[in-house]
Order: sequence, then C-alpha cells, then structure tokens
Amino acid sequence: MRSNVIKKGLERAPHRALLYATGISKKEMNKPFVGIASSFTDLIPGHVDMRLLEREIEHGICSGGGRPFVFGIPGICDGIAMGHAGMKYSLPSRELIADSVESVAAAHALDGLVLLTNCDKITPGMLMAAARLNIPAIVVTAGPMLSGMYKMKRRSFVRDTFEAMAKRQKGEISEAEMECLEISSCPGGGSCQGLYTANTMACVTETLGMSLPGCATALMNSAKKKRISFSSGEQIVTLIKKNITTRKIINKLSIYNAVMVDMALGGSTNTMLHIPAIAHEAGVELRLDELDLICKKTPHITDIRPGGEYFMEDLEYAGGIPAVLKRLSAKLKNNITVTAGSLKDNIKNATIYDDDIIRPISKAYHKEGGIAVLKGNIAPDGSVVKQSAVPKAAMTFVGKALCFNSEEEAMKAIMARKIKHRSVIVIRYEGPKGGPGMREMLAPTAAIAGMGLSKDVALITDGRFSGGTRGPCIGHISPEAAEGGVIAIIKNGDLISIDIPKRKIELKVSKTEIEKRMRMWRPRRPKITTGYLARYSKMVRSAACGAVLSM
Repeated sequence: MRSNVIKKGLERAPHRALLYATGISKKEMNKPFVGIASSFTDLIPGHVDMRLLEREIEHGICSGGGRPFVFGIPGICDGIAMGHAGMKYSLPSRELIADSVESVAAAHALDGLVLLTNCDKITPGMLMAAARLNIPAIVVTAGPMLSGMYKMKRRSFVRDTFEAMAKRQKGEISEAEMECLEISSCPGGGSCQGLYTANTMACVTETLGMSLPGCATALMNSAKKKRISFSSGEQIVTLIKKNITTRKIINKLSIYNAVMVDMALGGSTNTMLHIPAIAHEAGVELRLDELDLICKKTPHITDIRPGGEYFMEDLEYAGGIPAVLKRLSAKLKNNITVTAGSLKDNIKNATIYDDDIIRPISKAYHKEGGIAVLKGNIAPDGSVVKQSAVPKAAMTFVGKALCFNSEEEAMKAIMARKIKHRSVIVIRYEGPKGGPGMREMLAPTAAIAGMGLSKDVALITDGRFSGGTRGPCIGHISPEAAEGGVIAIIKNGDLISIDIPKRKIELKVSKTEIEKRMRMWRPRRPKITTGYLARYSKMVRSAACGAVLSM
C-alpha cells in the first residue's frame, strides 16, 4: 500500500504516533488509507447537503475494509460570483482545487481518493488532480437540484432569475413577481437544474468511467444518491486492491466517449476548457479541432434547459447517463471504469424510459452535437458556441460591432436598452490573462434573452459563457485581446460575420487594415497586479488549450 511509507518500519514511529492521535486504532493501521476530498460548504447550494453523503461514503469505505479520512477542498458558486469581480476567481479556482487535492493526497501518502464534488470548477479540478496523482480514485457528484414551482409552472435558476431581470427591467413582470421567482426558482440543495456546467461535468465524469453508473443524474437528497455514495466508498477499496489507477480509466478512449456524450446532450461550452485540461493531466493530447470532428458525427439527442424545455430530473427519470450511453453504444469506445468492468458491460441492462427525453439517433433533435468550434481571422486558434441553444434563424449572422472592454460596460449598455437589432456585442479583455480569470458572461446573455433579442443580437468574447447561455454567443475567442488577438482591434461599426454551419467567424475588414490596426495596438495595463490573480494571469495559457497553467 502507498500509505506504508507513513506507517511501516521503526523510522515511522513518530508518524504512527501522530496517526494514533487522530483516533485511529492499531487494527486500522493495516487498512488502506482513503481520503474523502469533500467540497462541502455552506456557500454553494450544490454542496450544502454533502455532510450526509460524506457519512455514507465513510460507511462504505469501512464496509469495504478501508480507513476513511475526510479533508476539505474550497469551492466557489459561479451563480453567486456572477456579474462582479468575484467571477474572476471562478476558473482560476480550478487550479487551486487540483493543487489542494494533490498536496493533501501526496503529503499523506493516501492509497486512494473519493472525490465528493458537484459544481462548476470543482469537479474538473478534482478530476485533474486524480489524473495527475494517478492513484485509485472515484468521483461522487452530489446531484442536481429539483425544479422550482411557481404558479403551477416548473422553474429553473437561469431562466427564472437571470433572464427574468430583463423582463422586470422592461416592466413585463412586477417587483412582487420578481421576488416570488427569486424565492421559488431554487427550492433546495443541488446543482442548477439544467445542462449548465455542473451537471454537464457530472455527465462527463460518469461517461469517463470515473463515477458509478447512475451517479450523474441521481438527485441530491435522494436515497439513490446515498446508496451510490455508500457503494462508491466500498468500491474505492476494491480499486485500491486491484491497483486500478486513474490513468487506466482516463485515456484517449474514455475522453473520446466523454466528448461524444457532451455533444449528444448539448452541454456547457465550459467543457471545451475542462476536458482538454483533464486530458492534459492524463498525458493525452486533445485539440479543439478533434472536439469539433466528434461534434460533426454525434447527433444531439436531448432537449434540456437552457436550450430546451426538459430538466435534469427528467433525464434522471428517463434512465440517466446509462440510457444515453445505450443510445450511443454503437459509437462508443469500450474502456475500463471504476466498476472494474467495462463501459459497455455497465450499460447492458440500462433502460430508456422516454423516447423524447432521450431520442433515438434516427429522430435526433439536431444532426450535429451541441458545441461547435469556429475559426477565422477573429479567432485563428478557435472559439466555441453552444449551437444546440442557437435559434435556427441565427445560425448565420452578420451585424455591426459594438465594442466593450469589460463585462460591466456591456451590461450597463444592455440594461439601458442601447443595443440595436443586428448588433454584434464584442466583450474583450475578459480572457484568461486579460480578465484575469475568463469570467462567464451569463448576465449579459441572459439579459439579451430576457429582452427577446436572442435571434437579433450576437455576442462574441474572449471570455466564456455559463452553461445557461442561449443564442448566437461565441466565446473563448483565441488569441485573446490581452495577447494581441484580432478581437482587440475591432472597432464600432465593423461588420462581423458568423456562420456556425460552416464553422466561420470573420471580421469583414481588409487584411491590410487589420495589419495596420495591429501595428497601432498596445498592451493594456493589467487589471490586477497583486495576489493570486496576478500570478495566475502570468502563468495561464490560452483558452484554446484548456486554460491550463504553464510550468
């Protein structure tokens, strides 16, 4: 056992003394040491009820013959951090999470890990750490939130709060109704109810083979989630005994499957940062072009919010990710999972309970997957769009640029109703380096949707979007403005052409004029010059390679 380095031999007498001080018994000293990396916090709705799951995981580890040790991992709620300077910390926190898990697990020579997570950057951060450490690990995602209810209509976080703000601004709903929506949209613990980043990453994690079957969509506070937590605790001990380490599970085959399921679901564009980052830690090269190739041959077979009308609870009741995998089984690569069996063995008995929530490939909602990669003179290294959430009429779009050098500037103009039809809002200096931290633009995109402009206004940014974004919104423009990308020299009134089917995004300005403007461009003073974000901005790489840190 890896933990023998801290508990065996005469020279480890001081180490054993400290371990005994924690309350461990002499008998337990011979068991595998299993860390439970828990991201419990009172600050995040998706994490507030994790204490019960921690207990179930502990019971499972003890039942399996291991000794559990709980340790804490930080987490940020993207919804609460949204729309102000706090969002600058969201993506950078992914690296802190990965480093924290690595540090505790390596320093204490743990034999294995159960990673208890749920929300946006926490899940990919934990997966990155697991791939980096390459020890046995299993992920428990705490589960989706139930839909809200108001006036006998199901409600969800993004559509009934962020998008409702614009309706309140327009006078379409009263202040009292806005308050009722605030109270009813999020009825309790769990990750937000649609295919936003948290739930998308949970589905990706199960497809990778890093969670037990059914984990991704099992609802928080359900007995099913408690059983999965207990079973995950038992199973980690089996993985330790069989030495099934993370990189045996996370490899080129499983990453291919994860991208395919992401595309089939129509998940969050943030996966185009997180999956490459996880692959990087596992030693697998993954380019944006490869992701787009998978998109082109993967049908979009679900219609879940924000782009559709179903909720995560509907996907759960229709059979969950095992049912989705069964639909795609002919296209999947077979690979080992945390069950110690293969992915295709895991789904043999999966049942699809609803043919509209999880459609047959022959009746897919769209022929292509949910996310497309666009390139052109604005984004020679690539950009991404959630095409499954773009209205058909807006799949090609030409409009005049309206440029802003921060999210706040853009939001002020949108809420003041200064945005004209056929405009292309350009929000720049919000990339990984320039932000710093590559903020999500949910507030501007939700305001546009709430004002009914999703078909008439496009938005492009070197920042990124929440999984809740819908409409012709293109993010991850690379190179970013802070690195001297072409997005930095766009002027108000310039024509911008977006052609999602052809995967093109172009600034309709001559090459000579672009070169002239680039010669005139000068780097801007960094927005933040002290603390973690200043260090992050110096080390972070392009969004095109997952915004990983340079060594």
